[in-house]
Amino acid sequence: MIKQILNKLPRKSSSKSFHSDERNTELDFASSDKVAKPNSPVRSKSNIDSIPVSYEALPSFRVVLSSEKHNLFIKKLNMCCVVFDFNNPSKNIQEKEVKKQTLLELVDYVSSVTSKFNEVTIQEITKMVAANLFRALPNLNHENKLPDLYDQEDDEFSMDPSWPHLQIVYEFLLRFVASPETNAKIAKRYVDHSFVLKLLDLFDSEDQREREYLKTILHRIYGKFMVHRPFIRKAINNIFYLFIFETEKHNGIAQLLEVLGSIINGFALPLKDEHKIFLVHVLIPLHKPRILSMYHQQLVYCVCQFVEKDCKLADTVIQGLLKYWPLTNSSKEVMFLGELEEILEVTQAAEFEKFMAPLFLRIGQCLNSSHFQVAERALFLWNNEHIRNLTTQNRRVILPVIFPALEKNTRGHWNQAVQSLTLNVRKIFSDADQVTFQDCLVRYQEDETREKESITKRQSTWNRLDAMAAAKTQPTVISRLATATATATAKTQPMVISRLATATATATAATTATAMT
Repeated sequence: MIKQILNKLPRKSSSKSFHSDERNTELDFASSDKVAKPNSPVRSKSNIDSIPVSYEALPSFRVVLSSEKHNLFIKKLNMCCVVFDFNNPSKNIQEKEVKKQTLLELVDYVSSVTSKFNEVTIQEITKMVAANLFRALPNLNHENKLPDLYDQEDDEFSMDPSWPHLQIVYEFLLRFVASPETNAKIAKRYVDHSFVLKLLDLFDSEDQREREYLKTILHRIYGKFMVHRPFIRKAINNIFYLFIFETEKHNGIAQLLEVLGSIINGFALPLKDEHKIFLVHVLIPLHKPRILSMYHQQLVYCVCQFVEKDCKLADTVIQGLLKYWPLTNSSKEVMFLGELEEILEVTQAAEFEKFMAPLFLRIGQCLNSSHFQVAERALFLWNNEHIRNLTTQNRRVILPVIFPALEKNTRGHWNQAVQSLTLNVRKIFSDADQVTFQDCLVRYQEDETREKESITKRQSTWNRLDAMAAAKTQPTVISRLATATATATAKTQPMVISRLATATATATAATTATAMT
């Protein structure tokens, strides 16, 4: 009976159980707080992972059995997903060296593997690559710097401190993509559109070494994954559109154009409308930005590839150059003339006749440029045998257009080299067709005479107008003075007459009165 009563009474909990329950409660609250804060910062796996307590080197592939190499490869990949902070050189020195050696072993393994990569392996490879490469690029704040103040091709301009590891990861990715053991049908699930877009974002890196690796890897991806080709071209176009029409700031335009140069070289004939639209809407407007010098060589190669594949596009290209021709930038004008020479060199005679008149009107203006490098570069066009033949064959159209510019240079250009080159060009046309040359000379002299007569006539007209103005101004002053004098006289004269008459009448009356008396 007593035991039954005692059992019904509530037992006092021990201090140990109480503290354990309290600890559990606190953990529950802590976990609930983590869930309840959706805005708390969360690091994705592509960002810096937490460094494990023991970050030690794994066994080498040489000391393990062949059956264990695959599992060891996966472990090494997971180990290399850890990203270290390279902004502090004195931090994690030993761990960084361990990771570097591990990455080198992974590169050797990918290069020497003799079996196909399965889906799990490809997934782990892309995971490791994404963790190391896909990152926010540093903003070095060159917004206020003019493009001419720095050289983008200078390797010392910006050096990524993490490059010792990044370089090995890029080499690993390059060998993985180029490996014959990589099955494109499986790998395309992981090297997908998102992967390609993140890779393209890295082209804006300040480090030229990174952009060169990206260029090679993107070209290999374009060649291996045929299903991604239209998407890659479209994504590159979007980068160009943003650069041309909005920002005019991007570090990887030259490398992207190099990739496109090899892509254009492989276009099948006849060219698709999509490719012609790319020429008109992207490549030609790329001549507009101020930093053209940073990628002009690659741009010229792409444009010339189009003209070589379809000669009818020469007219489109030349009209586009004339549209974006620089008027106040002499250095860009020299580049345009250089590009013009390369385009004309691959242009056929029939296409040349379509645009020669407006083209040589612009060249004639360049011949008379006060900047000697512009005039000199324009005259150098006749050093090219193909261009010289095109101009002499069409001399009856071209010579009348440029003859005034040649004569002005011969008579009065300040630079002696320009005068000498001008005489050489005059001699080319004179030897080719003396009759046309003399006709142009006579016409130029007649035009010069008419211009002098027009100037003389205009000056005489102005002189006559000045004389008429002077003549009209002087009589007006005199007439106004005469009018004022006459008015004053008219007002004064009646008063004098009336006073005189009054005085006379008074004197007469006085005389009469005296006589009567």
